[in-house]
Amino acid sequence: MTATCTHTDQIRDVTPSAQGCEDCLRTGGRWVHLRMCLACGHVGCCDSSERKHATAHFHETGHPVIRSVEPGEDWRWCYIDQVHVRA
Repeated sequence: MTATCTHTDQIRDVTPSAQGCEDCLRTGGRWVHLRMCLACGHVGCCDSSERKHATAHFHETGHPVIRSVEPGEDWRWCYIDQVHVRA
């Protein structure tokens, strides 16, 4: 059985909150890759980054689905269901 995301109803048409990781820009930190919350538009850094702000945003808000905002990438991920989400 293939796992599916049960949170696609929470995906919104959002605008990125920043041109980089919102939290790293505020604190002077650095990021590796960027992820955007599809519930509110928060842009955070990936789990390969020191502060893992995208995942921290999920834990703070419960917003489950993110997408990569890296050039050439169009994947989405659901933190709760731990699956890739079809666009």
